[in-house]
Amino acid sequence: MKPDKRVISLSHGSGGRLMYELIQNLYLKYLGNKFLNKLTDACVLDLTSKQVVFSTDSFVVKPLFFPDSDIGELAIAGTVNDLLMLGANPKYISLSLIIQENFPFISLEKIIKSIAKASNKAGVLVVTGDTKVVDSNACDGIFINTSGIGVKLPQARLGFENIKQEDCLLINGSIGQHGLSIISARENLKFNVKSDCQSLEGLIIPALKEFKSDIHFLRDPTRGGLATTLNEICLGAHCCVIIDEAKIPLSETIQYSCEVLGFDPLYLANEGKAVFVVDKRIVNQLLKFLRKKSLGKNASIIGKIKDFKQAKVVAQTSVGSSRLIDMRDGDPLPRIC
Repeated sequence: MKPDKRVISLSHGSGGRLMYELIQNLYLKYLGNKFLNKLTDACVLDLTSKQVVFSTDSFVVKPLFFPDSDIGELAIAGTVNDLLMLGANPKYISLSLIIQENFPFISLEKIIKSIAKASNKAGVLVVTGDTKVVDSNACDGIFINTSGIGVKLPQARLGFENIKQEDCLLINGSIGQHGLSIISARENLKFNVKSDCQSLEGLIIPALKEFKSDIHFLRDPTRGGLATTLNEICLGAHCCVIIDEAKIPLSETIQYSCEVLGFDPLYLANEGKAVFVVDKRIVNQLLKFLRKKSLGKNASIIGKIKDFKQAKVVAQTSVGSSRLIDMRDGDPLPRIC
């Protein structure tokens, strides 16, 4: 079989025949549905709920393909998870692509396949979108923007205002995987680390239906890692967050890699994790519930809300001391999503 040497040209974004063929032979081939197939510039959706959650995100990750995932899956999972963190059942996605001239068609097809697979898994439909092609020096291959719409679950009561003293914090698995996988792929390192990139609808929706308003807050610790998310919680609720470092799930591979590279895993990005802030009465029940799910089998209770006198994050270390966990001015690994 001859290698596919086709590339994307500026004409693919011009609105003419080549763009029409790209839409018909690639986008609709993998993403087609009753909404997208109409090929209108906007989409009419049936939403019966009065509480609709809307989110948008852009993805400029480098490299485009990384261990166990790529920018396509990342774009869907990132937007789906943002909707889930507000207690919404994700329904619809818009997809806009900015593609560099001479980008290999075979790479674009691989990305579109990943988008199709990830959206099918998450139960969302790509219902509208756009394609622009830019000069060969204008972007690194492809940038993706997605917007998502979800219907809020009536039992979800999530927000900083719901956080109470003695609430407990949980996370559904090991931290740092996505950040380490990106740097490993970017620098051609030999660490055996795969990204945790995945949508969390199979974990969050059942948990919200089961535990309802006893789950007070959700946040996915993406850029800036767990440390930044914990600081966002303490600043948003003006509370003190106490965490037990020994209870934070961390694989031996991640721990070893961070020691070699000089990274603190608390600040590394995740793309398949959620931090739960929950009523202490149900924390052990929720932990058992999460551990029965594949997305939560390594879940752990990592800390609690201490008081509302000072907004700070304090980590209790394995040697009995404590240290402040602050936000950093910048990300040690730019362009990880």
